[in-house]
Amino acid sequence: MSTASGTLNLGGKTINLPVKDGTIGPSVADISKLYAQSGMFTYDPGFTSTASCESEITYIDGDEGVLLHRGYPIDQLAENGTFLETCYLLLYGELPTQEQKTDFEFRIQRHTMVHEQMSRFFQGFRRDAHPMAVMVGSIGAMSAFYHDVTNIADPKVRMIASMRLIAKIPTLAAMAYKYTIGQPFVYPDNNLDYSSNFLNMCYAVPCEPYKVNPVMAKALDRIFILHADHEQNASTSTVRLAGSSGANPFACIAAGVACLWGPAHGGANEAALKMLAEIGSVENIPKFIARAKDKNDPFRLMGFGHRVYKNYDPRAKIMQQTCHEVLAEVGIQDDPLLDIAMELERIALSDEYFIEKKLYPNIDFYSGITLKAMGFPTSMFTVLFAVARTAGWIAQWKEMIEDPMQKIGRPRQLYTGKPKRDYVPMDKR
Repeated sequence: MSTASGTLNLGGKTINLPVKDGTIGPSVADISKLYAQSGMFTYDPGFTSTASCESEITYIDGDEGVLLHRGYPIDQLAENGTFLETCYLLLYGELPTQEQKTDFEFRIQRHTMVHEQMSRFFQGFRRDAHPMAVMVGSIGAMSAFYHDVTNIADPKVRMIASMRLIAKIPTLAAMAYKYTIGQPFVYPDNNLDYSSNFLNMCYAVPCEPYKVNPVMAKALDRIFILHADHEQNASTSTVRLAGSSGANPFACIAAGVACLWGPAHGGANEAALKMLAEIGSVENIPKFIARAKDKNDPFRLMGFGHRVYKNYDPRAKIMQQTCHEVLAEVGIQDDPLLDIAMELERIALSDEYFIEKKLYPNIDFYSGITLKAMGFPTSMFTVLFAVARTAGWIAQWKEMIEDPMQKIGRPRQLYTGKPKRDYVPMDKR
């Protein structure tokens, strides 16, 4: 990383700011000494123009539609690899050799079970509790069961914690699903691959055999890869901020899950399906398209365009292919929502308004349709997102802990409240 410098004039003072260049992407002005030199803070709501850390994990170029994990394009990883290969890449920085892949898969498989007392912990939740509420509570509770991996200063302990979280969160997610539908928990099957095992834990029942559909397993594995990490988004920043205080990894990931639950973040695919339900039928689509084009109408098409990607979401192409593979496997003739989705997709990819505005179908549009076709209720969509994003959260958390420049997060503010004033006695108020 090369270092140059620039100057900033503030209140008659000339401030020298180091300028740092990354491997690729925009350079950054280092303002860490700005307050000491000028007595001023910067103001950046949402931190959209602020680099909060230095990272080697994920790179996004929203204008060009680029997403790289450790330098590898997301479409190549999703088309050619497996989710656990991507996990290994995010954690260790390189794709595994065959020997490393076998060893990594073995270690993940040997951590898939959760403490048996966790099953009784679930009984404390209402049966109609949202699965994400169950996930936040159960992941946070893991720190009460695995005391041996809370010493984050030990690299070996950090890696054990990483293995446990990647392995056990799918088990907790499947348990959350089973609990809400009133079915018995299904134990992990270490003879199955990661995604097949998750489907088995969700859909198998004790009274009859269940065979995992390989098309569904492949689709779910791709969905996990496509959601594994996405740079310094809200939930990842939350994990890093929680981790900067020295909190144990289970607490940090639980914080990430809580942030992901928000409809503006992990709930976008669920919102897309709700929009399809609002449209109601294919015949109503022209009316809603007209509303979307009307600047005075608050209605917005969910699942189109992206805050970061001003071009086509690089994950959407793979998700589109996966979506169509799943729909071909299950058929869409009995589901009007899927009919609406396919017609909306056709219009969005051909209508000049959508093309000019670059309102392409994004990953949330396709993933919502796909997960519905696979049989998951909408309440589980964000849970599946959390299962996938755990890999990225852990990699980012681990990188932050090992960063010698790491400090506890402490954003500043622009105070606009009352100035200093004296206390007023009760009889004079």
